[in-house]
Amino acid sequence: MKRERKLIARNRRAFHEYEILDRYEAGIELTGTEVRSLRENNCQLTDCFALIRKGEVWLNNVHIPPYKNGNLANPDPDRRRKLLLHRNEIRTLEQKISEKGLALVPTQMYFKENSLVKVELALARGKKLYDKRKSMAERDTKREIERALKERSR
Repeated sequence: MKRERKLIARNRRAFHEYEILDRYEAGIELTGTEVRSLRENNCQLTDCFALIRKGEVWLNNVHIPPYKNGNLANPDPDRRRKLLLHRNEIRTLEQKISEKGLALVPTQMYFKENSLVKVELALARGKKLYDKRKSMAERDTKREIERALKERSR
């Protein structure tokens, strides 16, 4: 029996702050109590980012609160967590990040069909203020068009 992908957290701010160029799926190294806490949909991705250090990808500023039924072995909720990617993927990401203005931003965290926790990393370029205004205007016009079509179909 296959289960669907269950979303834990989404970084909505990333889509506002960055222009998403490419997406990668990465595993994440967690402890047992962190996984139990994630099963209760406890996670915060708002100010997090990923860095490549010594051939490894690290996820910083992800807040996974301690599992409430856990014991003294609960890890620090804001610790750095290692992301699991293939060596070739890490090399290509490192080359692309060395370009000016590109960053690795986690966009969402989810459970895959086989109950593994995955993080979707996006290769992104920061938006300027006028780009943000433009995307907001496009979103508003799209909403107005959908409302008009909905009213028309009634």
